[in-house]
Amino acid sequence: MLEKNQQFIAEIIDVTADGNGVCKIDNMAVFVPKTTIGDKIELKIVKVLKNYAFGIAEKIILPSPDRIKTDCANSEKCGGCVFRHISYEAECRIKDNIVRNAFKRIGGLEIEFEDFMACDETSRYRNKAQYPLATVNGRAVCGFFAPRSHRIIPVTDCKLQPQIFSEIVSCILDYINEKKISIYSEETHTGIMRHIYLRKGTHSGEIMVCFVVRKEISRQLNALCRILTDKFSDIKSIVMNINPEKTNVILGDKCVTLYGKETISDTMCGNEIDISPLSFYQVNTIQAEKLYAKALEYANPRKSDIIADLYCGAGTIGLSLAKYVSKIIGIEIIPQAIENARKNALQNNITNAEFYCGDAGNIFSELRQNGCKADIIIIDPPRKGCSVHTLETIIQAAPEKIIMISCNPATAARDVEWLSKRGYFPSKACGVDLFPRTGHCEVCICLEKE
Repeated sequence: MLEKNQQFIAEIIDVTADGNGVCKIDNMAVFVPKTTIGDKIELKIVKVLKNYAFGIAEKIILPSPDRIKTDCANSEKCGGCVFRHISYEAECRIKDNIVRNAFKRIGGLEIEFEDFMACDETSRYRNKAQYPLATVNGRAVCGFFAPRSHRIIPVTDCKLQPQIFSEIVSCILDYINEKKISIYSEETHTGIMRHIYLRKGTHSGEIMVCFVVRKEISRQLNALCRILTDKFSDIKSIVMNINPEKTNVILGDKCVTLYGKETISDTMCGNEIDISPLSFYQVNTIQAEKLYAKALEYANPRKSDIIADLYCGAGTIGLSLAKYVSKIIGIEIIPQAIENARKNALQNNITNAEFYCGDAGNIFSELRQNGCKADIIIIDPPRKGCSVHTLETIIQAAPEKIIMISCNPATAARDVEWLSKRGYFPSKACGVDLFPRTGHCEVCICLEKE
């Protein structure tokens, strides 16, 4: 049995989905952050569990050919970019293997995978940033949580965010510190400012600033709104989101517009899209357009088809397919997202799209009872995957095809296995990298009725 603080020399033979290198010591898997396949390292055991252990690399004895010098001073601390220490080509190989292995190990499925879809841009690609705030040495700072903690690593410029975000954040922090606006504490549930939340239209350039606060402080933020809009002409919306709850959930239900529009606009697959603070919108617009093109290719709809989009968000997937089919039905549980979806359809003169608010399984079940039929069903669930109720509702609807887009290959493999045992054959799939340098990637799967 391995023991804490023991030291070993080992070679990394695999990498996990969260970016940890894997080596074997005494037939036990040891996970080592910031390492990669081919590294020969000197490691120290820091935690031992029943079937596996964790270690840290004390020294890289022989670096992997895939290893590169990181270009971010914060990457070792913040834990967001788990692959910034290796080449992007190596990262794509790892992610491709992770996706394929998930379906093989978890789902027991042999699927025809297409070539992994890499991203053209690996830096500054995100259109959204959420910065938690904290007090350090009496001053307000913001950044990102350290791995497996709620300790904030102060960061104003992240290599994944647009450069202008760091300038806006610095301006906001200066104001907060000058006016001595209190910072929220998770431990005591006191203080006001919780998060700085920014969104940017990739094609439009429009920027939204959202202050997440524990209670209403409009009067204290009015001067800051003037400072920001004078300095940054691309800011078209400033919103205060009120979250009074003792929770780790970032956003509350209530939004108050302090300046400009309630939403910002962007273009997705040729459609103008309104985005609110609560709307789901893919964080990598350019790559999301390629992902949706892959979904369209897999769906290959006829003009007479009806498509049901069961986790539609602001309607971006469904609206991108509307001109190819007779009807789009979108369902989403967040009311503000559905409101955005309806406005998006209206402003793009799309008349064959209907959007409903509620649980995907419940609403679609009701629609079916009222005679609604879907030839193709698209599901883009959250990371936890689909509920059994939703999957059962899909099976009862008996569509010709199911197109699944997932940000979690493990839960996707689980759900695809469930569907495959009930008459839906996964005919093809493709891993898609929407989140370069991080441990996340998407997968698009086509299931056809047997």
